[in-house]
Amino acid sequence: IRSHLLLFFSLRRMAFLSWLLTENSPGEAGEKGEKGAPGRPGRVGPPGEKGEMGDKGQKGSIGRHGKIGPIGSKGEKGDNGDIGPPGPNGDPGIPCECSQLRKAIGEMDIQVAQLTTELKFIKNAVAGVRETDNKIYLLVKEEKRYKEAQLYCHGRGGTLSMPKDETANNLIASYINQAGLTRVFIGINDLEKEGNFVYSDRSPMQTFNKWRSGEPNNAYDEEDCVEMVASGGWNDVACHITMYFVCEFDKENV
Repeated sequence: IRSHLLLFFSLRRMAFLSWLLTENSPGEAGEKGEKGAPGRPGRVGPPGEKGEMGDKGQKGSIGRHGKIGPIGSKGEKGDNGDIGPPGPNGDPGIPCECSQLRKAIGEMDIQVAQLTTELKFIKNAVAGVRETDNKIYLLVKEEKRYKEAQLYCHGRGGTLSMPKDETANNLIASYINQAGLTRVFIGINDLEKEGNFVYSDRSPMQTFNKWRSGEPNNAYDEEDCVEMVASGGWNDVACHITMYFVCEFDKENV
């Protein structure tokens, strides 16, 4: 019985294997199906080699106007044109009362002359100044050293007096005498270079001078400034001493 059972199961197993082989074997090819939908695009391939230059194309149409450029430099002035025709006559003017105007102008001229005379009197008598056509001189009765006197005059728009001719020198000398003084500082010195005297505005001395006999002598090697005495003569003196002085002003600056 056992051998029969083994044979039975062996046959059955072979039948099962035969069935499996029959079921899994490929069948006959079917008919060709319809064309499917296109797939997604593939990746971009590498660039190809540069081709040869093609023929030159036709000339395109004119483009839009560009921006306006910068303004050029100014040209030379042209020739004057011809004189134009005369214009029409103007309207008649208002009749002039010339006699009355001339009278008023004459009276004003007289008043100006009177005021000028009075102003000159005030300057000479009250302020105590002296003047020429171009200069005004002021005697300052304050004792100062030379440099302090120069600063005083500068602070008021002038300079220490600089007698550059006989007229100016005589005016200052007369000024000193009338004030009852014997000497004053004037704007002459050789502070920068010994023996080389210049005016207080640093202009060089020309041919005019009024040195007293034996002057300048630079006594004690310290006389670098200049005084004028009542006679109008000049004398070199030490700059550190104090005395009265005369300032000079240009009339156009006063």
